[in-house]
Amino acid sequence: MNEPTRPGPGRRARLLSGIRAALVPGSDEPGVWLLPERRLLRYPILLFLLALTIGFTAGSIAIPIESYHLDASYAWPLGALQAAPLVFAARRPLTAWRVAALGLLLTVLVRHGEGFMPWPVTAILALLVILFFVGVGCDRQTTVGVGAATVAGTLLPAVLFGMAGWFGMILAGLVVVALTFGDAVGGRNSAVEELRRREEQHRQDLARQAVLEERARIARELHDVVAHHMSVIAMQAEAAPYKIPELPDAARQTFGVVRDAAREALIETRRVVGLLRSDDDGAERAPQPGLDRLDELTTAARGAGLAVGTVVVGMPRPLDAGVDLSAFRIVQESLSNAARYAPGAGVQVEVRYGAKTLTVCVTDDGARSAPEESHGGGHGLVGMRERVTMLGGTLEAGPRGGAGWSVTAELPYGDSG
Repeated sequence: MNEPTRPGPGRRARLLSGIRAALVPGSDEPGVWLLPERRLLRYPILLFLLALTIGFTAGSIAIPIESYHLDASYAWPLGALQAAPLVFAARRPLTAWRVAALGLLLTVLVRHGEGFMPWPVTAILALLVILFFVGVGCDRQTTVGVGAATVAGTLLPAVLFGMAGWFGMILAGLVVVALTFGDAVGGRNSAVEELRRREEQHRQDLARQAVLEERARIARELHDVVAHHMSVIAMQAEAAPYKIPELPDAARQTFGVVRDAAREALIETRRVVGLLRSDDDGAERAPQPGLDRLDELTTAARGAGLAVGTVVVGMPRPLDAGVDLSAFRIVQESLSNAARYAPGAGVQVEVRYGAKTLTVCVTDDGARSAPEESHGGGHGLVGMRERVTMLGGTLEAGPRGGAGWSVTAELPYGDSG
């Protein structure tokens, strides 16, 4: 025969721990305002709580004097203890409850058996509001401990003194309802805050992923550039002894070391970048584009509905492959963003060959909201910043004075010219 299931010691231990947390000063409290963060909501609620505190405190003092004929020397401090803590219940709910519960208990001891209800209704209402804040701000274990301590420490003594009677059961039910409602609201707030935190973490993860993906893309693209130069170095070092028959042996050995080092570097580069290549490896091996294909970009953008104009300022000059590729990608992404966020807008592309830097500026006059950092499949501003940072340049992207958006990148020439 199976023995009946009994409550485990863990449940009793949690109840005792909750009661201890409720009664012992210095235990954990929220320490933050249990009110909406928006000022338009928080300040009116604070004013409403202040008004309630004044009204409930005045009622808790006046009702015992007029209806219960309690001496004013007792009514004033007891009324203040019962209702005044409501003023800071939204910040320190446990402390407010301890003070209010002490006032209720002292009222029972002072009146001990006089009348049916030892407390004025205003004190009960203040207690219920305080208990609501306890449920919102405290963990469930502490909330249960507060409920048990309220029933056993304030309502039960009144019943034992012959006061409240059956109405004590109603008050106990109201205590449970206030705590349960507060716990439900607090749980919802915690769930919303956790969801907001996870969304922010997810957004940061996506941003990091976009950076890593763009860096991998840049590495794959620059691999072809580096591989080309290393191949040229290896071939020139290999051909040098044949082009210069009278080359000294020491020079031949030097060219051999250069050739071997270039080949090893090329092999290692291909091996490392090979780890970054995706399934479309064939597309990655296509010749990398540059500003010589600027007309293709503007033609495609016009086909997407943009009115694109192009201006080239200064004398065009040979560009380092990395600078040329990055300038092309910046223009490409800027036109893509304009087509996405400001369809049909007028776009001006300016390429300026300066003395030390290449400046690429893409502006549009479309009304749109600021595009967010691109995540997931796109590259967007993340890719632009990565490319510009890699080359030691600067990037400015943001809304224009009126309508539209502007992207300006300055790319140092490096050793190309």
